[in-house]
Amino acid sequence: MEPRRKNAPVQLEECEVLRRGLDTFAELGYDATTARELARRLGVSHNFINDRYGSKARFWRAVVDFALSDIQAERDALLARYRDDDERLRNAVGQLYRMAANASQLSRLIADESTRDSDRLDYLHHRFIQPFWDSITPTVTALVEVGRIPRVAPHILYFAIVGPALALTQNPVADRLDPAAAPTASLDRDRIADALSALVLHGLLPPPPRT
Repeated sequence: MEPRRKNAPVQLEECEVLRRGLDTFAELGYDATTARELARRLGVSHNFINDRYGSKARFWRAVVDFALSDIQAERDALLARYRDDDERLRNAVGQLYRMAANASQLSRLIADESTRDSDRLDYLHHRFIQPFWDSITPTVTALVEVGRIPRVAPHILYFAIVGPALALTQNPVADRLDPAAAPTASLDRDRIADALSALVLHGLLPPPPRT
């Protein structure tokens, strides 16, 4: 194999390209992420994104596909392990919160895109939001029918379950509210996720009254 010439650009692996793209979109937002800024952060030529992916929009979708790979399969496998609806929902929510805490860049991207109508939100809805909701809807419906969960509009339940998970990206706020524990980003992310999911589930799905 011909040795690389001195000072020749290093070819990034595909996963590294997509990871850096995710970091950039999460930090700056889609509109503020220019092709020039992507090229700078990737260490590639200005035409790299268009040459390899066709456009910034198609690169964004490739980044999302990369970030979401295996998530739904892991959720389906988790749900298949439990027959009791309480356990299924508790474990699905716990898994979601751990994912949000440990994949904070993806969560930031979803939180940002969820505030406006766009083709990108349509893509996230198709690839993540609706599949997640469809996977837990039978469980939630069963718990509503037996009175374990209040009967409210589906989007209210969605916000109650998913909203706090997206808040796990707000490390700067957490650092200001609890400066003694700062920096939040350095703490055990699973413990934070588990504490928040336990609190949310205590309100949404309180222990049944003792008889």
